[in-house]
Amino acid sequence: MSHADPDIAVVGAGAAGLAAALCLAREGFHTLLIGDPAIAAPGRTVALFGGSVAFLRALGVWEAVSARAAPMDAMRIVDDTGSLFAPPPLTFRCAELGLDSFGCNIPNDDLVGVLAAQARETPGLELAPDTVTGASFNLAGPQLVLASGRILRPRLVVGADGGRSLVRARAGVGAKTWDYPQTALTGVFGHTQAHHSASTEFHTRHGPFTLVPLPGKRSSLVWVTEPGKARRLAALAPEALALEVERQARSMLGAMRVEGPCGVIPMRGLTAERFAGHGMALVGEAAHMFPPIGAQGLNLGLRDVAALRDALVAARSRGAPCNDPDALAAYDRGRRLDVATRTHAIDALNRSLLSRLPGADLLRGAGMLALEHIRPLRRLAMREGLAPLLGLPAMMKADSATSPS
Repeated sequence: MSHADPDIAVVGAGAAGLAAALCLAREGFHTLLIGDPAIAAPGRTVALFGGSVAFLRALGVWEAVSARAAPMDAMRIVDDTGSLFAPPPLTFRCAELGLDSFGCNIPNDDLVGVLAAQARETPGLELAPDTVTGASFNLAGPQLVLASGRILRPRLVVGADGGRSLVRARAGVGAKTWDYPQTALTGVFGHTQAHHSASTEFHTRHGPFTLVPLPGKRSSLVWVTEPGKARRLAALAPEALALEVERQARSMLGAMRVEGPCGVIPMRGLTAERFAGHGMALVGEAAHMFPPIGAQGLNLGLRDVAALRDALVAARSRGAPCNDPDALAAYDRGRRLDVATRTHAIDALNRSLLSRLPGADLLRGAGMLALEHIRPLRRLAMREGLAPLLGLPAMMKADSATSPS
């Protein structure tokens, strides 16, 4: 393939970067993807909701993804805080919204593998398993320097290079960051009882303990707890760890067994001060990071990608280039509300669990009771949890074409 400067250079080959490169190349932009397909921390899986499913279907990879994923037909929340105001368990079912499922859960490395395979077969997409060592953004346009010595001058750089984004830093974009007094233990566990395509989230005083279905009698675990406890759990022998998980899950799925390595992830958050400008756009964790609560992270990142695609296609339709300032400003504005809403909701839920104040327990319990008994509010919460009710990108709508224009 030609080594001419691309229209768009995507930096970072995780799920968000691969999705961005695929999406933009399929729209006819000469796109370069820089990086090796990235595997997440051990035991990480990705819960994909309806809009993300529609997006992957539009990219032509849904069949391969679904073959490796388990559907999520129900989501159960159990208050395990010991609060005096603890409500009964709350269960949301996809049939309440007329859906076949809320989405699916897939190991992150399987999702990255499917996207990488599609990238290798996509015309107009050049793959560079390289590293960006230098970047500048000025009036002359972006410039990237690769470890191989190659110098690139694309019209637009898409930063999909994670929480420590070089693109964000070199573009002079600051970020608000914060830490939580928690660490997440992640892993995949087999069990003797069927999960019936239901995820269960126990709300404990140290954070959520969540089991999400995988194919067969297997589930992925995200156990948010005190840092010391997370490290102690990770150091246990597999049989002892499986017993601890079974106890915390109230033996809901029967006897547990560890399948594969577990990971330990510090809980932190990040929001970039802006998501685009001066020949640069940020997507995924380069733009925002969440604790692994509520399965919002990658779903939000894929909405970034689909929204960026909409902005660039709209610019092209009026004869503007892919680095059009108005298009990038529209992308920046359009993503702020969605990201801010999810950030505040996840942060408020997490901090309410950590609080020992009776008022916080009362409000959380009253909120869950309202979701149980007020059906319009219940349906609104389910729909908004899956995707924003307003401003959903074109490729994430259920009736979007199987392949983009």
